[in-house]
Amino acid sequence: MSSPDPQVRAARNPSSPPASPSPAVRGPVVAVTGAATGIGALLTERLAASEEIRQVVAIDERRGECAEAEWHILDVRDPAIAEKLRGADAVVHLALDLDLGSDAAARTAYNVRGTQTVLTAAAAAGVHRVVLCTSAMVYGALPDNELPLSEDAELRATAEATGVADLLEIERLARRAPRAHPGLNVTVVRPALLVGGTDTALTRYFESPRLLVVADSRPAWQFCHVDDLCSALEYAVLEKVDGELAVGCDGWLEQEEVEELSGIRRMELPSAVALGAAARLHRIGLTPSPAGDLAYTMYPWVVSGSRLHSAGWRPRWTNEEVLAELLEEVSGRHTVAGRRLGRKDATAAGAAGATVALLGAAAVVRRARKARRRI
Repeated sequence: MSSPDPQVRAARNPSSPPASPSPAVRGPVVAVTGAATGIGALLTERLAASEEIRQVVAIDERRGECAEAEWHILDVRDPAIAEKLRGADAVVHLALDLDLGSDAAARTAYNVRGTQTVLTAAAAAGVHRVVLCTSAMVYGALPDNELPLSEDAELRATAEATGVADLLEIERLARRAPRAHPGLNVTVVRPALLVGGTDTALTRYFESPRLLVVADSRPAWQFCHVDDLCSALEYAVLEKVDGELAVGCDGWLEQEEVEELSGIRRMELPSAVALGAAARLHRIGLTPSPAGDLAYTMYPWVVSGSRLHSAGWRPRWTNEEVLAELLEEVSGRHTVAGRRLGRKDATAAGAAGATVALLGAAAVVRRARKARRRI
């Protein structure tokens, strides 16, 4: 997916009221939650520019920039959303909080309650299809995973990685919804490591001065550009494909290829050291990422995307291209063990040589403890 052509965008007048749909357009009316920012904003723009979509209903807690959409300002947990969905043929639910800095309990309450409300409201409003977006992380990163995983592979993730417990609960809600609401079609889209204005524990991996490699692990890197995710979501909205869908670039990159392409050298640590340090640092609040996030840098969770491919969809981006964009996005940022550093801290971390990644963060812990003892 690409954003609307600049000439088309320039011709739009943000101050004008939403344009009335042309009677000649016979496509669906699509509601998008979380439409003001991130992937929701990109998808809203894409659908509004599509000749196959009759009207876009945008729902968020604030108004976004797409003037062509019909905006409704409310929290997705508000049951009043049912009235706003009336007349829509499909809903794409993208109002999720996966921010590393969010309080875990509040994040879960928002994500799970919001999804429950949207599914119930969609059924009450007579919506035919709901499209949910989780992540290929729900398959789990395990040493015995097949390369690649099929869409029907068992969801073996644990709740130990950031936000994955919420995503697994959303998956359970998706499977129960058609039984609870006969006639409601639920499609789940699971992107690989998402890149394009995103900030996650896995994108921060590439902000480190060295790439942490856990000894005896078998990483395999597959990316998904947000443009390709929006394209896949549009396919689902237009009923070109349904069911449980995985989306990502074709194939994957081995760790050695990532290091060669990025120019970032590795630092290898024993598993016990890496996982133990990550757990301790997270427990005392120095890093936002729990130790469970490390599994996704250790073992493969590559997906095939066979259902989308069978429907004629193809990714526009390659893994190499997405990695290059990610490296450009994170240029100038400095992260140690998932914790963003200021310029001064980053300089010290760089000078420390071998004490980068988790060991660098462990040094921060030791200094903090010494400082407390002196007080």
